[in-house]
Amino acid sequence: MMREALIRELERVAPPDLAEAEDAGRIGLIIEGRAEAGTVCAALDVTPRVVARAMEAGAGTLLVHHTPLWDPVTSLTGPLAGLLAPLMANRVNLYVMHTNFDRAPEGINAALAEILDLSGTEPLGLGLIGDCRISPEEIARRIGGPVRVWGRIGRLSRLAVIGGSGFDPDKLHEAAYRGADAFLSAEMKHHLALSAPLPCIEATHYALEAPGMRRLASRMGWEFIEDPPEITALP
Repeated sequence: MMREALIRELERVAPPDLAEAEDAGRIGLIIEGRAEAGTVCAALDVTPRVVARAMEAGAGTLLVHHTPLWDPVTSLTGPLAGLLAPLMANRVNLYVMHTNFDRAPEGINAALAEILDLSGTEPLGLGLIGDCRISPEEIARRIGGPVRVWGRIGRLSRLAVIGGSGFDPDKLHEAAYRGADAFLSAEMKHHLALSAPLPCIEATHYALEAPGMRRLASRMGWEFIEDPPEITALP
């Protein structure tokens, strides 16, 4: 497949106009490599391990959720140069789908809703809110990785989910107003935990977002490269 044909397919899956304003110039094709898409690999992040595995697989295109070029780049030196050099030397296309894939019908939060068997889902910012029939313990089991609950969950029949870092005061209050019994996201801040209007279930960024990229790779017949952060719980 030619690169441009792949891009058209990716834009169908995650239309760029779904992205948040902060993603302007940071999604889509951010490293232009060969004209042929070649072997496609997918991952959540561009990390040394992901790049090394993509090189081993002979990838012509690497698709990720998080751009490695968030800040303006004025020089390509140091760790960033080391990270991107293999991709550029091997003319590997690097394509990013970020908040547009969060909102996409087949995207990050849709995958979470599927894993958790949410029904009757409705949009909630970048995430979703829907009916939930499983317990907090089962949510933790299905997501995997460390999970913490802030507050006390009684009945859980309606759940708000935002993959990634989604504990935003406005979204917390909107979810509570719309009848959510709990809010699932990542990277809770202390002051928000103290003022949250509903119980919050905190998982890791990776655990909440990798399933969407993994599901897309599986559906398209691509290799998904796992690279979760190493987390050790101390006694």
